[in-house]
Amino acid sequence: MSVITAAADQTVCAPLSVLGRDVTVPLVTGGEVGYAALDYAASAPALQRVWDDVAAYAPYYGSVHRGAGYLSQLSTDLFENARRTVAAFLGCRQDDQVIFTRSTTDSLNLLARALPAGCQVFVFETEHHASLLPWQDAQVSYLDAPRSPRQAVETLERALAGRTVSAEGGHGPALVCVTGASNVTGELWPVRELAAAAHAHGARIVLDAAQLAPHHPVDVRDLDVDWVAFSGHKLYAPFGSGVLAGRADWLRAAEPYLAGGGASRKVTRRTDGGVDVEWHESAARHEAGSPNVIGAYSIAAACKALTEAGWESLVAREQHLVRTVREGLAEVPEVRILSLFGDDAPRVGVISFVVEGWNSSHFAAALSAEYGIGVRDGLFCAHPLVRTLLGSDPQAQGECGAPEAAPGEKSLNAIRVSFGAGTPDEHVERFVNAVRELVREGAKWRYRTEDGRCVPAV
Repeated sequence: MSVITAAADQTVCAPLSVLGRDVTVPLVTGGEVGYAALDYAASAPALQRVWDDVAAYAPYYGSVHRGAGYLSQLSTDLFENARRTVAAFLGCRQDDQVIFTRSTTDSLNLLARALPAGCQVFVFETEHHASLLPWQDAQVSYLDAPRSPRQAVETLERALAGRTVSAEGGHGPALVCVTGASNVTGELWPVRELAAAAHAHGARIVLDAAQLAPHHPVDVRDLDVDWVAFSGHKLYAPFGSGVLAGRADWLRAAEPYLAGGGASRKVTRRTDGGVDVEWHESAARHEAGSPNVIGAYSIAAACKALTEAGWESLVAREQHLVRTVREGLAEVPEVRILSLFGDDAPRVGVISFVVEGWNSSHFAAALSAEYGIGVRDGLFCAHPLVRTLLGSDPQAQGECGAPEAAPGEKSLNAIRVSFGAGTPDEHVERFVNAVRELVREGAKWRYRTEDGRCVPAV
């Protein structure tokens, strides 16, 4: 069974230039060190290219749509050109819509609001909360975590085959929501096969590409998905923007996501004192209010930068970093890497693990305070998945507790290291060496829990 696969080994390119690459941070043990940002899965640093493009446009900033002034017209052209750039980046079909949102979460909530009446939704419990939770007003079926790509497809096929039959004797509309790459394990999902299964049973599919788009090319037609959603802040673009792109019919038929200016084509008073509204049928229908032109432009700039850098070399370099981390952690017996599909599964630069004898919050705090390395600890807004991967056996409590743990789950949390196109080799090498040293020698400082976080004791 095929999945989205990584490029073969080749000459490894240099990391792309990102903001913050020269930032130094203090260590509790004294002195300073260059900050190793290894939390790309939460927010990737902005590409220097993106920042420069936005800075060049900033003096020309103006209102978008309907403004008569030169700067307004320039900003409107830039905003709509950004839409076309994103459509090309995603390989959209000619009649697809590209809607600018605030984030992946916002995009999927928008789509949830656009579901036809009676729509059944199928989603694996392994999803990030952004794609797990928006469907609660629909008839939703949560599918158990699969342990292989093949099992994922088979699980979906069984669920779709058992869909509820309508009173008319047929099946109503259905939607499958699936991630492209896990924000916990980094593993790539069999998107093409899941799309084929969905379509074979008369369902549509939306791809949560938040963790896939920064690491791999995403082509809507090649993957045969109906919609794709992603966030700018994970795609090396700042400013809190996102994208929902895909088929227009459900979006045109739905009430606007937000009611207001921009979404409305015509508003008139009625004789009874109310108002009649004619809504746009274009993407503007769901983009009420003044658009985030800088956010849209920053996403488009990131799309251009990644495309011009060349996906083949970007993927090859990232796989080099993935091997460095995984091989380094494999040399530490106390470390257990979390995985659904096994060691051989293709994956992006997202790796979660636990360390025997350590509370994960304590370990992450020591990496930051003693080595200048920023990682993430916790359940990563994917609580069902992380609980499944960790099982019911609690880890040792350690000196700091896990603030989000429920009673009886002393430290049911993990550590996540994530990286991408802007990560220098030195950062992942320092991380691997720090893990070895902490496990072998222990922390050099004392830590305590303060406001729910594990911090160095003063």
